[in-house]
Amino acid sequence: MPPPANARRAPGPPDGGWGWVGGFGAFISIGFAYAFPKGVAIFFKEIQDFFGTSYSEVAWVSSIMLATTYGAGPISSILVNRYGSRPVVMFGGLLCGIGMVSAAFCTSIMQLYICVGFITGLGLALNLQPSVIMIGKYFLKRRPIANGLAMAGSPVMLCTLAPLNQFLLDSFGWRGSFLILGAILMNCCVAGALFRPIGPGTASVKTLVPEEGKDALKQEVTEGAMEMSSPMNRPMRNKTEEDEERDCCEKINQYLDFSLFKHRGFLIYLIGNVLMFLGFFAPIIFLAPYAKHIGIDEYSAAFLLSILAIVDIVARPTTGIIANSKWVRPRIQYFFSFSIAFNGTCHLLCPLASSYAGLIVYSIFFGLAFGMVCAMLFETLMDLVGAVRFTSAVGLVTIAECCTILLGPPIGGTLIDTFGDYKYMFIKCGVVMVLAGTFLFIMNYYNYRMLAKEEKERKAKEEDPKSVRTETEGRNNWTKETTQDGPELELLRAEQEGLKKEANGTSEV
Repeated sequence: MPPPANARRAPGPPDGGWGWVGGFGAFISIGFAYAFPKGVAIFFKEIQDFFGTSYSEVAWVSSIMLATTYGAGPISSILVNRYGSRPVVMFGGLLCGIGMVSAAFCTSIMQLYICVGFITGLGLALNLQPSVIMIGKYFLKRRPIANGLAMAGSPVMLCTLAPLNQFLLDSFGWRGSFLILGAILMNCCVAGALFRPIGPGTASVKTLVPEEGKDALKQEVTEGAMEMSSPMNRPMRNKTEEDEERDCCEKINQYLDFSLFKHRGFLIYLIGNVLMFLGFFAPIIFLAPYAKHIGIDEYSAAFLLSILAIVDIVARPTTGIIANSKWVRPRIQYFFSFSIAFNGTCHLLCPLASSYAGLIVYSIFFGLAFGMVCAMLFETLMDLVGAVRFTSAVGLVTIAECCTILLGPPIGGTLIDTFGDYKYMFIKCGVVMVLAGTFLFIMNYYNYRMLAKEEKERKAKEEDPKSVRTETEGRNNWTKETTQDGPELELLRAEQEGLKKEANGTSEV
């Protein structure tokens, strides 16, 4: 079928120009999406005392927010494919503001779960995925650097939010702070306005072709039904139902490419990341409460998050530059695996830091490791699946990761409640992340070996097309001979069966 008259070839990534302005918008949106759930931890002690809850109960606030941010990934991806990144991010900023303003009037911890966890978390989800997707649309050659700079928004926001939240808490209490934070989060609407579409929209063209195909398919089914006689109408109805089910699957697959679950590299990435997120966010959420627990004053405890964020600011773009180098980019999956294992090692050593100086050292190394992982989190996924399938891949990955993100902080809080000590929480997170990094390193080595083997076989077939043609012809000739000799083979089989029966004494006389 010829392409529609209004179909145009999608323009390529500009790799600069307005792309840097869009990158700044992604910097703001990604910064709030990642930093806000961690910055809210400053209010945990006050909320815990106000409602009389345990560590694990109050930890569900950040946990639900993070899980919703990641779990709503497919919804965000579908909306981006349908409407584009700009309106989705602006609507997400509006939801964030509504959620935090509503939270200021909550009278129970359950209401906080709904307002801060679900509503604000959904708003952050509508900020995160579109921003990451726009980086892939704006950049190609400079994509690792652009990803590193955009991801640097998280530590910048965390560095700002940690002392700001403590100041707001001391000045206005947690209710007044939530009102002000709701107004601040509305700036995500401004960030979304910077996501200018690249060239003429192609979303309508993409949806136009499948719709025409569906109409043609339905027309063929209708014509076939008219030609059939009445006794055959019932099977034809079943065929139509099958076609409708197929149409439904095609419509779903248009927004989320489930064929990615047959992609070896994608499955390795998914399993490793799901395991990693079980221990990824809990240490940063409990860092300030841990410092307060061992007798450090509130502003010094909040400053630990700022130290972590400052190191993170430097680590992310630096990691992006290293990952973009000709030595690392061909094997970027190994670098990502090392970063995860390094992150886990920092958590395993954290219980040795029993003083404020020790916690500063831990925050420095934790910030470095955290920045390395975050800078390559989406770059490694795009390296595996490509830019075309990246939107669907992000949606599928985030929905799978939300389960461990949801459980990670509450499990850490349960360990703290059970043993009365934070060190078991840090050890648990460290062990999980070291295992995740080791798994990814081993499986990526296997994946690289298999890819090299498949590429070698493909080149061998391309270099010797005659052997491939001869093999195909041989198969066709064998099939033809088998078909022609069918009656003779049937006689031989009958004779052989008769001989077998006679040998067994079961033949008829």
